[in-house]
Amino acid sequence: MQRGVVLKKAAWTVGLTLMGAPLVQAEVVESTRLIGFGEAKYAEDFKHFEYVNSQAPKGGNVTYSEVGTYDSFNRYGSRGVSVAGADNIYDSLFVASEDEIDSYYPLIAEKVRYEDDYSWMEVDLNPKAIFHDGRSITAEDVAFTFEKFKTQGVPQFKIYYKDVKSVKAVSKQTVRIEMEKPNREVLLALVQGLKVLPKHYWQDKDLSEPLNKPPIGSSAYQISDYQSGQSITYTRVKDYWAEQLPVNVGRNNFDTIRYDYYRDATVTLEAFKAGEYDFRQENVAKFWATLYQGKNFDSGFIKKEEITHEIPQAMQAFVFNTERPFFSDARVREALNYAMDFEWMNKTLFYNQYTRSRSYFQNTEYEAKGLPSDAEKQLLAPIKDQIPPRVFTLEYQPPVSDGSGRIRSNLRKAISLLKEAGWELKDKVMTNVKSGEPLAFELMIYSPTSERIAIPVQKNLKLIGVEMKIRTIDTTQYIKRLRDRDFDMVSHGYGANKYPSTNLLIGWNSNYIESSYNTAGVKDPAVDYLTEKIAENQENPQALLDYGRALDRVLQWNFYVIPQWHLSKFRIATWDKFERPAIRPKYGLGLDTWWVDVNKASKLPKKRQ
Repeated sequence: MQRGVVLKKAAWTVGLTLMGAPLVQAEVVESTRLIGFGEAKYAEDFKHFEYVNSQAPKGGNVTYSEVGTYDSFNRYGSRGVSVAGADNIYDSLFVASEDEIDSYYPLIAEKVRYEDDYSWMEVDLNPKAIFHDGRSITAEDVAFTFEKFKTQGVPQFKIYYKDVKSVKAVSKQTVRIEMEKPNREVLLALVQGLKVLPKHYWQDKDLSEPLNKPPIGSSAYQISDYQSGQSITYTRVKDYWAEQLPVNVGRNNFDTIRYDYYRDATVTLEAFKAGEYDFRQENVAKFWATLYQGKNFDSGFIKKEEITHEIPQAMQAFVFNTERPFFSDARVREALNYAMDFEWMNKTLFYNQYTRSRSYFQNTEYEAKGLPSDAEKQLLAPIKDQIPPRVFTLEYQPPVSDGSGRIRSNLRKAISLLKEAGWELKDKVMTNVKSGEPLAFELMIYSPTSERIAIPVQKNLKLIGVEMKIRTIDTTQYIKRLRDRDFDMVSHGYGANKYPSTNLLIGWNSNYIESSYNTAGVKDPAVDYLTEKIAENQENPQALLDYGRALDRVLQWNFYVIPQWHLSKFRIATWDKFERPAIRPKYGLGLDTWWVDVNKASKLPKKRQ
């Protein structure tokens, strides 16, 4: 694996000769690429990504939609609802390619030097890099940004980067990162994920608070117009300093990108059909099957497509808040899983479009299937007494029905599990034997489409004496309560994992419990152990394979969620004015590589040209 150029002349002694012990030398690596997993696809002197059209024309406009509203231009605030696209006005030091798992190429950065044990790293910035106001992006901005996020950012930032000792400007265009202890993943995450903020703009502002005016950015787009809570327009920066860098060639082709806000999904779809915006990716099966029709489809103005992919899928689910006493028992959580009749829902509500989700590594080789391998058993041995015994004896599968809508056998299993957990039916109400309290909880949602999929579960739960109230709130309240973990259950889920990365710490490890990403509020020593082992073995592919599958099994058999479903296709509809490259990125749709075909656009109604 070629990670960069090893500068042996720069090797320096990190050990001392003592009683004949040999010197331990560390080598310094210099490179314009950072590879976190596998091998880099693109050479140091690559011209552009494979999935772009390097000759794509610039111009034209695109309008997208959002549901809800916004009250802040600060993507990183702990309060407020950020406007769509706010994160994209800032560039980062490096950029990830969309056809590799974990490789990064320079944007604001020009090159890096780091000790091969990842105890420090120096990043040289591109001297041409500037903010939108023309001021240079310097190492001082990078150091300021890290400190700003550490002191005023969301809590998980400080926790995740706790091993970073310092980020300091050692010259105008060189920043040095020192680690308390070597940590490759944290270093790579920092230089790729950190969006560089202009110190001269943010130094007198609180990053945790909402922002009521557009900030100064640095990317290919800047905010040019907005109507508070209703719309926002980004305009391509004509003299963008990084336009010809390899990571940007063939990308950022639209002159303007606009987001219009609508109150709910139904209104949003009707606006699309009427020609109010250009692109729609559909997530509701019923809409896709029944509502994508009308005169603009018949005339060919709107094009409807299904694009198959093999992208890892998120664990979309009904998520239990395990901090609630009635959900602290895994038997209760397992019992409620039997109330979801996916086969009936898929046939009746979803037009058989979906596949049931079962893994936190869906559509990857890390998905736990069959029984644990000998290697997995060996890894799980130290925590054998802390994990469900079925991890070793059964392959996890969500409950299955015949699709008829009659699930009496499944509900009998649910009642049996609840009885084991100390609950019993009294006057048709599931009641706690000790406290006499009924088993009743609230599902918090923000979308009417979520209510549609929750009602069948609600009805089945009622048959066994369990009350699930469905409460719909606006997006602002939903985000706040999700952050505060102020809910019993949500229809939410966990993001897709391409491979077992250190990000799993934020989602599952109890040391990160204050992170809103740990939606279920899990505090489990076995899960802590496995996520920490994954973090320690990021350069060992075989260990990651075994630990990833082992973690998947432990999460599955602890029933932190009621898994929903996934679709390995993009369902998209567009007003037919776009062209796109012949090759789509492996891990995305590649919208930022599309362009407007002026000939096609000229045939559309004027407001969509």
